[in-house]
Amino acid sequence: MTEPDEEAGMGRRGRAVAAVLLAASATLGVTGAPGAVGAVAAPAVDGGAGRQATAWLPRPTGPYPIGTTALRLTDAGREDPWKPGRAREVMVSLWYPTARPATGGERARYMEPAAGAHFGGDSGVGDLNYHVRPGSTDWSGILTHARRDAPARPGGPRPVVLYSPGLGDPRTWGTALVEDLASRGYVVVTVDHTYEASEVAFPDGELATSVFPAMLQQPGLDVGAVLRKSLAARVADTRFVLDELSGLRRAPGLPAGVGASLDLDRIGMVGHSAGGFTALQAMHDDPRIAAAVNLDGQLHFPGPDGRTGVFLPDFVEDGLDRPFLLMGTRESDSGSYHRQPGWNALWQHSTGWHADLTLEGSRHGSYTDAQSLLPLLARQGAVTPEVLAADVGDVRPDRAELATRSCVASFLDRWLRGHDDHLLDGPSDRFPELTYER
Repeated sequence: MTEPDEEAGMGRRGRAVAAVLLAASATLGVTGAPGAVGAVAAPAVDGGAGRQATAWLPRPTGPYPIGTTALRLTDAGREDPWKPGRAREVMVSLWYPTARPATGGERARYMEPAAGAHFGGDSGVGDLNYHVRPGSTDWSGILTHARRDAPARPGGPRPVVLYSPGLGDPRTWGTALVEDLASRGYVVVTVDHTYEASEVAFPDGELATSVFPAMLQQPGLDVGAVLRKSLAARVADTRFVLDELSGLRRAPGLPAGVGASLDLDRIGMVGHSAGGFTALQAMHDDPRIAAAVNLDGQLHFPGPDGRTGVFLPDFVEDGLDRPFLLMGTRESDSGSYHRQPGWNALWQHSTGWHADLTLEGSRHGSYTDAQSLLPLLARQGAVTPEVLAADVGDVRPDRAELATRSCVASFLDRWLRGHDDHLLDGPSDRFPELTYER
């Protein structure tokens, strides 16, 4: 389906494309009220050899302590779409319930040192997507709540949830939500989309950085074609990871019980931005995925210029016959499905259960770790008040985190566990920040 004359401006939600792929032509105007949360004057931190800003993630709310382990997976039968002649490799992390919480030095890093340095440098997504001042933040000094390589807690198998980040973002950028799901009893598998993600740190010390910045130098770049290629690679990565999970039940070297904890008859997927697009397309293409959540991901491709044209993917025109949840923000190009061509077409064509919620006062970054980390960094001068407002709006960070966690968990509990708390049946007094779209 093509409507070439319809304006499909990238808006703030397109900043992941714009910053890494379309810097010269996307709309990147700063929005949001100047009185946003954290919008206070703060002393600048030293981005050089001195003190750097630091931050911390909100505690998980579930009853279980969590463990995590990372794996390098090689798809020997698939050539890397961004590096011809090389087999496709991805890094994944598994997050799962364990028997006791991490203490002292057992807590896993948020980012590996080399990855954190690149993410927070001049060419990393910390600056390009979220405008954190380069060199200002100690990203690898942030600690998760998970115990590294911990054995899995007995009592499985447990439902599995895949997580795909936004365009250019690393798999770590959704850790607050991922940890919360693991603490509630899920095994969550986060996926890095190599050479698209800002950086991917492999165990042998290799740091695979994004190919997108170099693409900016190519004359006549067809942005729509690049985005199609990216989404195809992401879906192929997702299906490959699903294939590999079945072998993990017998894989040597995993922490005790992790492979056996995977219930591959109950699989869901959650993604932010391009990751939300990936989750829905992967569910359309692969019957193993039973339910999916799209956190503020547009569901159409632009034309070659990246600004105009609405080109709908096949799953939008076909519709989905399994449950999905759409969660939008108050970006100018987000909100109700009525306002978005891809969301509206998917809504009309789908027969599976579906709901659409808008988080009032939010922005595109509100469904990522930006919501909890950036206000802390702003107080230390690593982020300006104007950037903070543009990235996460003026919704209270704790309320945004709680609303996102509660809705995603409610959806997955209903469709993977058969436990319905009815939070998603309609407007809720528990979350006046959420508008339930009809």
